[in-house]
Amino acid sequence: MEQKLSQEEFVKKAIVSLRKEGFKGIHTVYSGFNEAFKKYFEGENPIDATNKLATEGKIVIRPVKGGVMLYLPEDAPGASGADQTLKKMGLG
Repeated sequence: MEQKLSQEEFVKKAIVSLRKEGFKGIHTVYSGFNEAFKKYFEGENPIDATNKLATEGKIVIRPVKGGVMLYLPEDAPGASGADQTLKKMGLG
């Protein structure tokens, strides 16, 4: 039997696989992510799992109309120009 992905692996794979061309994240509802997560993990709550991963810095969550968007940290929008500059300098 094939070994199941961890929740982190599943979420990251979903973000990369389900995002539409030109977009860096996925909408948890419109992409079908929530339902797929519940089916794969036998009824576990995708909100709890994604919030935990976001707290750990593994993904970034942004609220949007109808749900949230999930991003890989390197693809997340919203960092200010100053934040990006400091990060490039190794100071952020």
